[in-house]
Amino acid sequence: MKERHRRSDVVARAVDVLDEHGLAELSMRRLAGELGVRASALYHHVANKDELLAAVADEVLERGRRAAEVVTWESELRLAAVELRSAMLAHRDGAALISQVYAAGGARLPEQRMRDALLRGGATAELARVGARTLVHFVLGHVGDEQASSETPDGGLADDLADDFAVGLGLILDGLAQRFTR
Repeated sequence: MKERHRRSDVVARAVDVLDEHGLAELSMRRLAGELGVRASALYHHVANKDELLAAVADEVLERGRRAAEVVTWESELRLAAVELRSAMLAHRDGAALISQVYAAGGARLPEQRMRDALLRGGATAELARVGARTLVHFVLGHVGDEQASSETPDGGLADDLADDFAVGLGLILDGLAQRFTR
């Protein structure tokens, strides 16, 4: 008798396939083989590959969340950006997956959380919208570059890229803070 899988089992195994083989190899057929079922069985859990990728992206992002109590808008934005970066770096092709699903309108990125923090800090609705999108695009682009770059054996490049991320994030947050004072 074949084991029945829940949607959460399918998504969890899809994350494993992503990590083991990369985004290009995450297919319905491969995932079905990994689960020991026919590809058609997956359609009981997801309507199509786009829905699967969206579920995988949501799972990757959820695994990257950290429980924290943050009081300032700057700290909230920094935490959201660092969580997003960490979530994508924790998985092979994480940035490519999240970017693809985000572009299709399916990833639940922390953009609204960032907007809310900016509004609490005194930003106009327009500045909150643009500021949050800018942060999301910065993180997606930076992590995409990190994952596409080859690492040196001593980890030097990884350290440089982490430092670059921190400086770049600081520049964006400083720029937003300057807009608040105008």
